[in-house]
Amino acid sequence: MKNSFFFPFFLYFLHLCFALSPDGLTLLSLKSAIDQTDTSVFADWNENDPTPCSWSGISCMNITGFPDPRVVGVAISGKNVRGYIPSELGSLIYLRRLNLHNNNLFGSLPDQLFNATSLHSIFLYGNNLSGSLPPSVCNLPRLQNLDLSNNSFSGLLPDGLKNCKQLQRLILARNKFSGQIPAGIWPELENLVQLDLSANDFKGPIPNDLGELQSLSATLNLSYNHLSGKIPKSLGNLPVTVSFDLRGNNLSGEIPQTGSFANQGPTAFLSNPLLCGFPLQKSCKDSAESQQETQNPSPDSDKSKKKGLGPGLIVLISAADAAAVAVIGLVIVYVYWKKKDSNGGCSCTVKSKFGGNENGNFCPCVCVNGFRNEDSEVEGQEKAESGKGEGELVAIDKGFTFELDELLRASAYVLGKSGLGIVYKVVLGNGIPVAVRRLGEGGEQRHREFVTEVQAITKVKHPNIVKLRAYYWAPDEKLLISDFISNGNLANALRGRNGQPSTNLSWSTRLRIAKGTARGLAYLHECSPRKFVHGDIKPSNILLDNDFQPYISDFGLSRLINITGNNPSSSGGFMGGALPYMKPVQTEKTNNYRAPEARVPGNRPMQKWDVYSFGVVLLELLTGKSPELSPTTSTSIEVPDLVRWVKKGFEEENPLSDMVDAMLLQEVHAKKEVIAVFHLALACTEADPEVRPRMKNVSENLERIGT
Repeated sequence: MKNSFFFPFFLYFLHLCFALSPDGLTLLSLKSAIDQTDTSVFADWNENDPTPCSWSGISCMNITGFPDPRVVGVAISGKNVRGYIPSELGSLIYLRRLNLHNNNLFGSLPDQLFNATSLHSIFLYGNNLSGSLPPSVCNLPRLQNLDLSNNSFSGLLPDGLKNCKQLQRLILARNKFSGQIPAGIWPELENLVQLDLSANDFKGPIPNDLGELQSLSATLNLSYNHLSGKIPKSLGNLPVTVSFDLRGNNLSGEIPQTGSFANQGPTAFLSNPLLCGFPLQKSCKDSAESQQETQNPSPDSDKSKKKGLGPGLIVLISAADAAAVAVIGLVIVYVYWKKKDSNGGCSCTVKSKFGGNENGNFCPCVCVNGFRNEDSEVEGQEKAESGKGEGELVAIDKGFTFELDELLRASAYVLGKSGLGIVYKVVLGNGIPVAVRRLGEGGEQRHREFVTEVQAITKVKHPNIVKLRAYYWAPDEKLLISDFISNGNLANALRGRNGQPSTNLSWSTRLRIAKGTARGLAYLHECSPRKFVHGDIKPSNILLDNDFQPYISDFGLSRLINITGNNPSSSGGFMGGALPYMKPVQTEKTNNYRAPEARVPGNRPMQKWDVYSFGVVLLELLTGKSPELSPTTSTSIEVPDLVRWVKKGFEEENPLSDMVDAMLLQEVHAKKEVIAVFHLALACTEADPEVRPRMKNVSENLERIGT
């Protein structure tokens, strides 16, 4: 069976004995290569069938000149089956997609597999495969996607990779590849859009010719290797949409300041102790002086180390310290009493105002006859605050400035409470309302990391994304201040607080919401400095103003919540606005807006997760049916697996009226537009993330609808 020369004759012999087609007989070799305890996955792989086209995980297509359909896809993923990849699969000459990821497959990749010259996508990530990467992989003239990440492949990268002319995605992360990243390969890969070599054992310099990957549009990920030397200036020639990830290496010298380097945030270069320059907060001058002092210590420093400080000098320094402490103490007392006077004797702190109680109500800091009217809870908080500074209120938008006292004196009430923090509506003295999110009390040792993340969020500026206006940092309190969006969110517009949707959601309004949300997401993915993955797109995170223009909220919060110690597991989506007096949201165990692969613990967030979630939102806009169970909705409009329900409706050719929201049936002129959006939503919710379109393409297609 292992001999590729005799195998066709063996298949012909079996074909005489069985009714099963040659492709079906070949697939039986895969079944036999799997541990017998896992054969339930192949329960319907029956050797008495005429073709394998009805078998689980198999897709077929009619090919001119052949009486039987030919196998074009094998998808047995996420089944935890144990076994090896048989070389016989190489005889499936019309096989286009091989998807065996997230199993327990072991052994090496057989060279014969690459005889299946129609293969354009190979997804084998998340297995226990080992050995080297066969150079014959580029015998596949149509190969576009190769994802072997999270395995145990080792050895050098073969120079033969330059023959993969059509390759678009090369993902080899989390393996054991070693040696240098070879030069001379990358200029030949004219179609490569994604390169991920992270978490391997590569060493040596970064090749200069990586800067010639002009088709690259996603992330150049070389993080967590052992790369050394300077960062090539040629990487600045890469398209401005490319994000670098060079963390966790031994790179040194100054970060170049040319071209696409200007669009990179500091996290791209972290954990390289010898790197310096913008955007790191480490001057190259200081780095050079420190290195020089280490190599050539001055005689004076040696003397001071040997002699130490004299008794007289110690007494003098102690006296100066005491005087300085006394002066600082007087200044603090003066500022404290001045603040009390300016507040009419009421000194309100951030924590006493925004700390909240069990009912979600804030502590109002009420003053009576010039004194605080405190209950025992507030008094306990004041004691906990003693000895701590008020912290730092940083206004990000120069045209939107206010003082901390103004924030503390303003009227406020709770909008909602979730795992993403309590959110308040606060009306400032000038009458402008803002949304204040209280993140948590922890993370006092991670100030720099917090500020870095906030700065990355503030660089995101788009008319369909909520603006972050300011933030407050103190060791025991962190707040985000953003625009307040007045008309609630899409979830309440679709479902209503009492199960009655808004009567203003005409087709043109829904299309406007879809287009604006798509534009905002495409910006986050393609144009924002961090190339954000939102990770939690759903109607409650799409806020609406009075004109039903959408605003995406809650992006970038996961890391901030992680820093401050809150639990981000529950959902809620209130950053920037919510309906007034909204009750705390009850979190469902399953978020049915999330992509299937996003529900697997430990998977790294990807932009295609957002594409799937946006597709589900489109389906909800079209059908009026929610994929999530909620106490406020009736069972008649709940479809927990909304994607499958719609796909089944199209497969069975059900009337459009059976699927479309009844409110839209009166707009007959929109039928063609509705169908077009349905097809786009189904493309976004493909089970395979590689098949889903990019948000940029989704947005462009939506813009063409209804124009």
